[in-house]
Amino acid sequence: MEVGQTFTQTLTVQEKDSARSLGSGGLDVFGTPAMIALMEKTALLMVRSSLEAGTDTVGIEINAKHIKASPIGAKITCTATISAIDGRKISYTLEAKDGHGETIGTATHDRFIVDMERFMSKLK
Repeated sequence: MEVGQTFTQTLTVQEKDSARSLGSGGLDVFGTPAMIALMEKTALLMVRSSLEAGTDTVGIEINAKHIKASPIGAKITCTATISAIDGRKISYTLEAKDGHGETIGTATHDRFIVDMERFMSKLK
């Protein structure tokens, strides 16, 4: 993984992704929690294959703006770009666009590389 590396994935908005279904609003539009989950998943998938065995990443901060509504059935494409790497901390910029190429959301996001066994042992 390196600064400037990008990764993109696309999803089709389903009813389960709606603000109404997620409890974040009363409309059948792409919910902000679903957009944020797509952004985090895109960042995670980008680096997962580069991680050492027994490690994973956890999200530690996200600052998102959801700026345009999208209906059920819309295709949403999310692109993650690594903006910085500082030891075990990976920083990203993210952008989500609809099928018309219009930006629907942006975010900055930080993830931290952790040893899975050690991380989980702290929760017991």
